[in-house]
Amino acid sequence: MEEKGIVKFKKDEFAIKEYIKSILGKGKVSKVRIEYTPVGEKVIVSTNKPGLVIGKKGEKIEELTNTLKTKFKLENPRVEIDEITQPEFDAQIVADDIALSLEKMGPIKFKVIAYRSLQRIMQAGARGVEIVLGGKLPSARAKSWRFQQGYLKKVGDSAKVVDKAQAVAYTKPGAIGVKVSIFSPYAILKDELKVDKAMIERIKLNSVQVEEKDAEEVEKKIKRRKK
Repeated sequence: MEEKGIVKFKKDEFAIKEYIKSILGKGKVSKVRIEYTPVGEKVIVSTNKPGLVIGKKGEKIEELTNTLKTKFKLENPRVEIDEITQPEFDAQIVADDIALSLEKMGPIKFKVIAYRSLQRIMQAGARGVEIVLGGKLPSARAKSWRFQQGYLKKVGDSAKVVDKAQAVAYTKPGAIGVKVSIFSPYAILKDELKVDKAMIERIKLNSVQVEEKDAEEVEKKIKRRKK
């Protein structure tokens, strides 16, 4: 019975997250977290467009709060906004943006959309990015296209720091899957080695000085032998 209760709890939580994403719209919400406190439920919405999510004078937030109470039976929900200041490093925001562009412009221009996204993310300072599109793009059969630039961790514990997300674009030829992986410059790698450039320059300078001294001593020895 306890396992059934946990499964039901997780299903209800997933339904709440999906409902919030569908109500606020694709491309506006990255993640939805639910924290349970003694005074009620805290629903944290991560978005790069807080103004659109909050609405005029907080109307959308109030409407969402009332829906969480009535439809999902939450006792005292409190919706908070977590603003994403750099959406270029958020894989879900980028994936949704690509999906919206494919729906708007059509799958014919999928290469233009993918390369623009790559360029924008790398110019923002990302270490690496990979975009995978799957579907009729455009062809008689479904095909997968991969666009990659920079450096990505794909295996081991280090791969966990890579932000990954998926989205679906519904176009006239059919559904197109979008997968995005972004290696943020702020990601911390435990096995990363940092090189002190100033120390390297000092070592080079010292080695040059030592070589000069050795050359001077050799010249002195040669002059002594000639005498």
